[in-house]
Amino acid sequence: MNVDEEDATVAAEEHDEVYAPDQLKPTNRRRAQRGAIISAVIMLMYFWGNQQGNTEKVWLVLIAIGLVAVVVGDAVLRKAGLRPNDN
Repeated sequence: MNVDEEDATVAAEEHDEVYAPDQLKPTNRRRAQRGAIISAVIMLMYFWGNQQGNTEKVWLVLIAIGLVAVVVGDAVLRKAGLRPNDN
């Protein structure tokens, strides 16, 4: 191994991503909440499809309830002060 190959290896190992604090901004919380609720409603609209069994309906309801539970849980935790209120 010559010196150039060794320098390239060291440079590759030492090169880590460096982020400024403003590059790691959180996402818009309201937009994410609206997206989750809209997704849950759209999933429940799949109820009126052409499926034969009820397995699909059970999964649709469980996932929609999960999305709504995450939104409600987030709101409760923020109101109680257990999560930061950024955005």
